[in-house]
Amino acid sequence: MKKNAVVIVEMGLRDGLQNEKTVLDADTRVEFAKRLIEAGTKRVEIGSFVSPKWVPQMAGTSEILAKTFALQKTGALPKKTEFSVLVPNEHGMLDAIKSGVKEIAIFAACSESFSKKNINCTIEESFQRFEPVMALAKKHKIKVRGYLSTCFGCPFEGKVPEARVVKLAQRMHKMGVYELSIGDTIGVADVGQVRSLFKKLKKVVPAKKLAGHFHDTRGQALANILAAYDMGITVFDASLGGLGGCPYAPGATGNVATEDVVYMFHGMGVKTGLNLDKLLEINPWMAEKIQHPLPSKVGKVGKLKPLGKVL
Repeated sequence: MKKNAVVIVEMGLRDGLQNEKTVLDADTRVEFAKRLIEAGTKRVEIGSFVSPKWVPQMAGTSEILAKTFALQKTGALPKKTEFSVLVPNEHGMLDAIKSGVKEIAIFAACSESFSKKNINCTIEESFQRFEPVMALAKKHKIKVRGYLSTCFGCPFEGKVPEARVVKLAQRMHKMGVYELSIGDTIGVADVGQVRSLFKKLKKVVPAKKLAGHFHDTRGQALANILAAYDMGITVFDASLGGLGGCPYAPGATGNVATEDVVYMFHGMGVKTGLNLDKLLEINPWMAEKIQHPLPSKVGKVGKLKPLGKVL
């Protein structure tokens, strides 16, 4: 990956929608994916195989994948687009295998309290759950992406020790994930923390295998992404319009908005492969579907346009 280019992993369909009160039907979610891909998106986390009892917004992920794959077969969507799904355990992994998806994601917290609230188990137990998932992934030649949440702070415990994050990152890397996304789940990180943590992480995980996942709760996400980029990180998670939040993280807002990230990097001369104009067209469409405005700054005002002559 050249330093003048970054990859943006679109979270809108999973991390974005999972905390929205309005539950979108399968066809709307497929249309959302289609519009994102037409805007240049190459990597999409399209859903998750969690229990619909706990996350009803993610029900129908198998149907969405089937319809999306069908569009790829007909040529309506490019075959090079990569889709992934989040899986919490072996049961979810078996569903993922049936769906035909070629990439899954696993997740663990860096805070015991958050782990128990989010997935009802300890950190150690979550890693034990990964073992059959990783074995099945290897058997079926499915790529595995890893997430570490609450890397900078926890809503229940406060600041999370860097040494713990580094230890868990090293452990997940050794398990065989091809990429590890470092998450600021509640949007509490600052530039100093980002620089400090990624400096330590790069000693145990190659920079090319690290990604940044920043929520914008305190308006620091873009600054934190820029700090991580300066540390050699070139993969970032983002969500169209700033959709979402975490149902188990009180007060957390959505992921940093894809449009805002693209606007920043394009202004720096850094390539994203995304068409900002097309992303901006999706924003009002999605706002109508979920029945409220999206928090993206660029999504609200667009790019700079001349107002005309001043008399």
